[in-house]
Amino acid sequence: MKKVMVVGVGAQGSTIAKRLDEEANVSEIICADYDEKAAKDVAGQLKKAKAVQLNAKNVEEIIAAAEGCALIVNGLAPDFNMNVMDAALEVGACYQDLASGPVSDMDFVSAVKRCLGRSAEFEAKGLTALMNTGSAPGMANVLTRHGVDKLDSCDQIDIFVYDEIWSNKFIPFWWSPQTAFGDMAAEPIIYKDGEFIRVKPFNNPVMTEFKGVGLKRMVDHEHEEPVTMGLLSDKVLKGVKEVNFRYGGPGLELAESLYKMGLLSEDKLEVKGQEIIPMDIISKLTPPAPKYADEIQAVLDEGMVSEDGVFLVRVTGQKDGRTTKIDLYCYAPGLTDAFKKAGITHESYFTGQAAFLFTKMFVNDVITTKGCFPPECLEEKERTYYLSEAAKLDLLVDEIVETRLY
Repeated sequence: MKKVMVVGVGAQGSTIAKRLDEEANVSEIICADYDEKAAKDVAGQLKKAKAVQLNAKNVEEIIAAAEGCALIVNGLAPDFNMNVMDAALEVGACYQDLASGPVSDMDFVSAVKRCLGRSAEFEAKGLTALMNTGSAPGMANVLTRHGVDKLDSCDQIDIFVYDEIWSNKFIPFWWSPQTAFGDMAAEPIIYKDGEFIRVKPFNNPVMTEFKGVGLKRMVDHEHEEPVTMGLLSDKVLKGVKEVNFRYGGPGLELAESLYKMGLLSEDKLEVKGQEIIPMDIISKLTPPAPKYADEIQAVLDEGMVSEDGVFLVRVTGQKDGRTTKIDLYCYAPGLTDAFKKAGITHESYFTGQAAFLFTKMFVNDVITTKGCFPPECLEEKERTYYLSEAAKLDLLVDEIVETRLY
């Protein structure tokens, strides 16, 4: 029986906590958050949970709250990763987070390297720190390794996320608008031939054909996968030469227009004698994603325009001397189905359930490797467990293999 602490019980953290409440090997769940009301609201819905208010800027507070825990799940922004890692090492707990960048005090690649650089500390204490565990990054990394392992060598990895969950009620993003706009205005990273290359925002727009939804416009997007996969290319991905993460959808088209107008800038601008920051105005005026059941129901009552989406991992390389492409399409419930199943949005369902499955592996002693690493480093039996459990939550995967004969 394990005691688990979830730090940050927002959309994803609360989903993980609720699913942990159903696990036989979990004795207690600590729902910890700076917002005491949020922590109490989540804990109050569960049988095994208690709420704790803490400030994650203070490592000692995290340590005190995590006493006796076997696992700390970090549902906070990446700026808090080092603090939560410090606390996990101090109390002798395993560690899980959902993202490793961006952070405020260093560049994206350095932030990922900093997390990976703590592997020896966790290994020395016989602990596991699993980083980047959600849908993307997270499940995308598991699927990537699954595909790469079927090849003799890997030339290219492409991860595509297309989001066209679009309602009559204006909701451009189903997570924090400020985070969404910030991510889209950032310079994406491409891994190519041993180097990390920064490109301009909304770089390389290409119409891409997807099974079931047709041609969609996709652009380069800042994400963890090209970084971790580039760093681990020779170790677990058969020397992959290029890794790209690409994103598309109506929300991106909106963000691109605002970016071209200068409205996603963080620089001060004088307007009628007043100094403003354009990004602050846009973030303030953009409707937030619905969080509570009545808010989601109100969106559904107004009607949906589209519930299309694509989550595709494509690996290309050589198999038996022939060029082979493996497409791994993951299917998850849309907004309507996610709300019926769990009373949450599709974004919370997919990312939260995908993250929980890694937590489930921890509490059921499925993960045996020690140190700090992302999901593409998991062993085959661990990845098989993950995907089989994902199917039980209606996170289903189709595999399509194409081989050129000559």
